[in-house]
Amino acid sequence: MELNVKSIVAEAEQWKDAGVELPAYDIAALKEHTKEAPEWVHFGPGNIFRDFIGGIADKLIAKGKMKSGISAVAGYDAEIIEKIYEPCDNLTLSVGLKWDGTKELRVFASIAEAVDPGTDPDKLKKLAEAESLKLISFTITEKGYVVADEAGKPTGPVAADIEAGPDGAATTMAQAVAMLYYRFKAGAAPVTLVSLDNCSNNGDRLKASVLYLAEKWQEKGFVDSAFMAYVRDGKKVAFPLSMIDRITPRPDAKIAEELEAMGIKNMSPIVTKKQTWIAPFVNAELPRYLVIEDNFPNGRPPLEEAGVYMTDRESVMGTERMKVGCCLNPLHTALAVCGCLLGYKKISDEMNDEELKKLVYALGDEGMAVTEDPGIIHPADFVREVLKERLPNPFLPDTPQRIACDTSQKVPIRFGGTINGYAALGRTAELKYIPFVIAAWLRYLAGVDDELNPMELSPDPRLDVLCKALEAYRPGELSADADLAALDAILADEEYFASDLTKYPELSEKIRSDYRRLMQGKGALRSALKELLKED
Repeated sequence: MELNVKSIVAEAEQWKDAGVELPAYDIAALKEHTKEAPEWVHFGPGNIFRDFIGGIADKLIAKGKMKSGISAVAGYDAEIIEKIYEPCDNLTLSVGLKWDGTKELRVFASIAEAVDPGTDPDKLKKLAEAESLKLISFTITEKGYVVADEAGKPTGPVAADIEAGPDGAATTMAQAVAMLYYRFKAGAAPVTLVSLDNCSNNGDRLKASVLYLAEKWQEKGFVDSAFMAYVRDGKKVAFPLSMIDRITPRPDAKIAEELEAMGIKNMSPIVTKKQTWIAPFVNAELPRYLVIEDNFPNGRPPLEEAGVYMTDRESVMGTERMKVGCCLNPLHTALAVCGCLLGYKKISDEMNDEELKKLVYALGDEGMAVTEDPGIIHPADFVREVLKERLPNPFLPDTPQRIACDTSQKVPIRFGGTINGYAALGRTAELKYIPFVIAAWLRYLAGVDDELNPMELSPDPRLDVLCKALEAYRPGELSADADLAALDAILADEEYFASDLTKYPELSEKIRSDYRRLMQGKGALRSALKELLKED
């Protein structure tokens, strides 16, 4: 068996005997209808898209609720189209990892076509001009929406896009704005742009990036005021908020071996030149949540029939605050930085560490004190599932090193809301676990583990700046009276924490104190954890 259309048709019985559920719809007809009347374009065809978003579309297609599939656009890393999508005929083998070690295996054919704008520059224009197009979605990570620095100056690639105009767009954000321009020129039909990335106020962030580029193109004379009015008209171009949640680790080589032992060939993961980890299969947990603000001026697929919560803006914001600011993401960051320092390679193993387990339970309780119930998903139920089922799942090959990626981008979102919530109540002095985790992250940046062995730091766009700022502080060499001015400068930077933490003396002093303890030398983190938790 091989993951391609020929195999799943000719060898369907072998696939089914192996326990793999196959598409029950006509794949050729789906592809043809997508070419004639595309409805859904997606930027960022990585793992969570292929498995989660592709799975949603697969369910709707199987129910006869969607006739077109998704057009997946390569965006940042076109190599995955060449190495994974094309050899597999755009199919995905979904491997759902259950708590008991069993697997839920399904093949999706919902990705009808894969688009590489570098080799087919006219394709995005054709898709944009189709009146049938309803939505353009994105899973491009927080970094994908960054078009300018703190001073408002465009980043290098974006600066090149500003000079090139719509026809020369190379970055994902510029390509998205170019699609809007082509659509405007073809009759200004409505469309919705949906960020499905795990970041705060994602729809607003997407809109801000789109407007930034559009305004720069207007200044250069590439677009006019009528186009700007189209983009700003919420009845024409919508940017709803969303909250997405599904732990989707990098593809695991052991799972590839298991699949090949079942008779499915060529399952080995690859790492592209741009460091994308991908395979013909996607391994992920089974729990999944997607909440979207119901704002689609050109209509939409019946997403709720595939388990998506379609609701109002405030409810999306509430579920996001619950998940990102309390019930999952802060716990992940704590396990990431502490796990790296303590030498762990799997998140589930950390949940067998009594002190780390107590830390994340206590961290969840601390956030829960200022977390409102959004109504559609209850925080107590959500965090219980996270702590008791999801994080401890031994069959989910997730690593603290993966979660530690881009931590500087995550800290303001994952901890800023809770800090501000306590500040609004005048209770920042009560915070105990958040300051410890912030201090642990700053200690992590020293690049040596708790045994003072060299430790590779995960990628982060601000890694060089942070490490340079803290380079004078070395574990085992920080004196009790050392000047922490460089640390204070980081704590005062709202880009890192969504507020100036030095405005809260009790909180910032706890971070300093914890940082000093964690920098004392070998075994300092383990010792500090025990001290922190001994009263609980």
